[in-house]
Amino acid sequence: MWADIVDLRDFYASPMGWLVRRLIARRLRAMWPDVAGRRVLGVGFAVPFLGLFQGEAERVVAVMPAGQGVMHWPEAAASLVALSAEDALPFPDRSMDRLVLVHCLEGSDQLRPFLRECWRVLADGGRLLVVVANRRGLWARAEAAPFAHGRPYSMGQITRLLRDNMFVPLQNATALFVPPVWWRLFASWATGIENLGARWFPTFAGVVVVEAEKQIYAAPFAGAPAAVRAKVLVRPAGNGVRNIPSAGATSVAGEHE
Repeated sequence: MWADIVDLRDFYASPMGWLVRRLIARRLRAMWPDVAGRRVLGVGFAVPFLGLFQGEAERVVAVMPAGQGVMHWPEAAASLVALSAEDALPFPDRSMDRLVLVHCLEGSDQLRPFLRECWRVLADGGRLLVVVANRRGLWARAEAAPFAHGRPYSMGQITRLLRDNMFVPLQNATALFVPPVWWRLFASWATGIENLGARWFPTFAGVVVVEAEKQIYAAPFAGAPAAVRAKVLVRPAGNGVRNIPSAGATSVAGEHE
């Protein structure tokens, strides 16, 4: 179930929303300290965090899913937002270097097609950052916050989902340890609470953040007999390789020839 665009806009315009934005942005920036010359795409409701990369990246654009709705961004400038179906992102193959997914996977009912689209538009070696509501956190139960909408994830669940869809997790982090209620003192105590929670209570974070890299599969040897090319080699899951039907393997390999 998608959170409505109006509810998302109103939440991030509130004092609590500004605090949430600051705490999550702190983690995102720590994981991506330099995006100079990169093409950055935000999907879902990532616009509260895309300002981090403007003025540094080559370009920063956003896509909002049709089930969520769309709003103008950035303010007082030409819009850099497109409305799109989950399984048809309006960008060419390998056209983006970085993807930021926020308020996205929790609401999607087409996870595999959507993640395949993310894989398609990412350049070889491209990376994505996924921010999802933590299944064990208080924010996943706070009805007034957008993190309570849709499907929350544990760190293990989101990591497996990415691995199963041709992404290699590289690093992870947790954020949002302040309670999902507004108290003015939280604004001044937030950094201390975040540092304490990340060190001693990571299981109870409000969100989990995972960085993953696009997995590249080797193309079959062109000179091999047809019977051999029809087969797909299977290696242990620990090596980051999954079973892929031969037709799917051919199409993936063809994109990189």
